[in-house]
Amino acid sequence: MRNGPPRSAWRARAKTRIAYLEAQLEHESASPCPGERMTLIEGARGHLEKARTAADEEFGWRRPWSGSAAREGVWSNVRSAEVMLLQLASDEEAAGRASEVMALVKKHLDIDDPRRVRLGRRIRYIISGGMTPSDRDLMTRALDASYNALDDELARVRSLSNILWTATFLVLLGVVGLALYGWFSPSSLSLCFTPQNGPEAADRITVVCPTAEHHNLPAGTDASRLAQPRDILTVEIVGLAGAALTVIASLRRIRGTNTPYMLPLASAVLKFPTGALTAFLGLLLIRGAFVPGLSDLDSRAQVLGWAAVFGAAQYLVTRLVDDRAQETLSEVGRPTEAMTDPERAAVKESPAVGEAGPPGSPDGSQDGAGPHEPAGTAEGDGESGTDGAPAHRRSGA
Repeated sequence: MRNGPPRSAWRARAKTRIAYLEAQLEHESASPCPGERMTLIEGARGHLEKARTAADEEFGWRRPWSGSAAREGVWSNVRSAEVMLLQLASDEEAAGRASEVMALVKKHLDIDDPRRVRLGRRIRYIISGGMTPSDRDLMTRALDASYNALDDELARVRSLSNILWTATFLVLLGVVGLALYGWFSPSSLSLCFTPQNGPEAADRITVVCPTAEHHNLPAGTDASRLAQPRDILTVEIVGLAGAALTVIASLRRIRGTNTPYMLPLASAVLKFPTGALTAFLGLLLIRGAFVPGLSDLDSRAQVLGWAAVFGAAQYLVTRLVDDRAQETLSEVGRPTEAMTDPERAAVKESPAVGEAGPPGSPDGSQDGAGPHEPAGTAEGDGESGTDGAPAHRRSGA
């Protein structure tokens, strides 16, 4: 076990939670432990030991890639231990946790999930002290399902984060490849322009490149042969600087997250190599006269200025990635309004056979009150009307 202060805030928080659950487990171990109860205690203890080991693990040079996996492993074991502790708790303690379980269920399970619907019907009865063995089993399964749903939500965040980091790496490879190709064969990817001179210098031309300007050259000079090895690298650096401005501007939309994956950071880093790539492609399109209204650029400053503009223009594409990242983060802890299928509808519309509602709620409705029907309108309900006769007699039944 590693001694000393935790290396990060989440590890300190995890160790605090583990210590709290270990104390609860010791409290449960003090009571008589039949075979089934001892199995749960040993299982919870095993999960907490795995969580503590993962929190103390040293990854060395693998830490940037393994830290998130360790964090997910720690909290996964902690959540499993909490489910087992709920099974071990007394009826009074379980009833005290009922509201907490219901809050997690509402946060992570679909609105028409059968476990959420049934627990919603029974929650008042459980809190009032009328818990049955089936209620405890329902709470345990609902809590476990909520944690599994949370794991699925985090898996979607992890998947998108991996996609963004992979895309960043591939775009960066492309940018580096272009810079190397331009360095060793500058004339093949020339970004030099030949602006038109006035009538008085019709026999002379000017060649403008990203890193140099050449004046009074003979007409017919091939501009590509004047390209420098560092031209493309210079354009990419300027495009990267333009992308940096959009990253700074997008910080106002980024909010913190408690998920173990730095999704906003991955989305922001993707902008840098993308800006370098769009700067090169934009100037290439101008040189090929594919941009309406733009002719050959007149000076080196214009070339670099347009490189910065095209570098910032990557935001037109990457903002879609930003929106998707924020949407994915917002879905963590927000249940999906799932479509109700027939099986779930049957559970939602009527309580299970033999399931009693809370006191004063014979129909087991979720809000603890039965249907509010006007007196004398329900057939055969035995209520008296204004004349003192039962409703079914007044109707002639």
